Amino acid sequence: MSQQSSFEQLQDEGISVVLTHSALDIPSVIADVKTPKAGAVVLFAGTTRDNFDGKVVTHLEYSSYSPLALRTMFSIAQVVKQKHALTAITMAHRLGVVPIAEESILIAVSAPHRHAAWTGGQEALEMCKEKVEVWKLEEFGGDEGGVWRANRDGARGVPLDSAN
Repeated sequence: MSQQSSFEQLQDEGISVVLTHSALDIPSVIADVKTPKAGAVVLFAGTTRDNFDGKVVTHLEYSSYSPLALRTMFSIAQVVKQKHALTAITMAHRLGVVPIAEESILIAVSAPHRHAAWTGGQEALEMCKEKVEVWKLEEFGGDEGGVWRANRDGARGVPLDSAN
């Protein structure tokens, strides 16, 4: 995977979507959605865990077709913002190697009331996992190597030696 620019973003009023090779900044993402009009701010932080299906995971590596992934993320943000009457939404996804316990995705939303923020944030996450053109390489310890998989919960992947 070639190293792209470290930061790519699309923005509009109350919407920000970001792909970056840098560590994600939780305070910055929360600040993006905070506003006096919002009575609720919800943040989801997806982190790299140290195991999958009983196997030790050493790290994850994310790749994407960034121009398309950004457009898809922006479209999701527009839909969710309108549907749940959110004040603001920011979605940030890290690309490249993400070590154990570091964040790979942040989704922050704000809304006048908590129910809209909770449901809007959850829907944005589920749509992102389902639709955004991001793939992950899950590296296991030992001789097992890694597995490429779509960025979906529990999805089985293709072992690296089978992917060629």
